[in-house]
Amino acid sequence: MKNLAFMMLDQMGRALKMDAEEKRVLFTDGVQSMRMNYYPPCPEPEMAIGFTPHSSADALTILFQLNQTEGLQIQKDGRWIPIKPLPNAFVVNIGDIMEM
Repeated sequence: MKNLAFMMLDQMGRALKMDAEEKRVLFTDGVQSMRMNYYPPCPEPEMAIGFTPHSSADALTILFQLNQTEGLQIQKDGRWIPIKPLPNAFVVNIGDIMEM
């Protein structure tokens, strides 16, 4: 995961014409964490509480949605929009630290 994250940050840095040394200084000694959650399909999704709305403070979140359970949402124009899971795909959230 760390290698994947660095490859993605490298490509993002190139697209933004960011100095490679600046990127290295910002991310080389950073904290990395991994969390695994499993949310089986809920027979009554309207009864599920879930997480409170939040933004990701980190640089990147790499998410693998194991099953077709919906739950991940993004905020756009003040509304929360569900993200439909794509089979065998990673979802990458760009966190607050990357906001310019």
